[in-house]
Amino acid sequence: MAGFLGEYEATIDAKGRFLLPGGLKKQMPEGTTTMVISRGFEKCLLLYPQKSWEAIEEKIKKLNEFNPKVSQFRTLFVGGASYVELDSAGRILLPPSLKEYAGLGKDILLASDIDKIKIWDSGKYKKLFEDFSSDAFASLASDVTAGINF
Repeated sequence: MAGFLGEYEATIDAKGRFLLPGGLKKQMPEGTTTMVISRGFEKCLLLYPQKSWEAIEEKIKKLNEFNPKVSQFRTLFVGGASYVELDSAGRILLPPSLKEYAGLGKDILLASDIDKIKIWDSGKYKKLFEDFSSDAFASLASDVTAGINF
């Protein structure tokens, strides 16, 4: 599967559901109806196709569960994870506790992140970019790509 690309706006309805934008639905592996949603490291949610989640789960299983940091990580990351299904209309129901964690309002933004999709409150996502200068972005890119030739 090629990675996800793009940013997409969506709206959460009164029941806590949002319609998966068509542009993202086209990028999902064929036949995907089950996904996993979890807390992100930032105040957002992470939405994984089931196959992507299974690969992460296998790596997490290999961590030393007797290490207190591993235990804490598993509690925070895996503890809140939930399976979600695309309904017949292409909507996803957000678990209320995860919606609260990310501080999601009515307007959300789905941002592609290669093997997953980040679900942000639209205002918080826009502020992230307002607060990050082009110089800071260039410095970050330099730091994380040191030694990699593009």
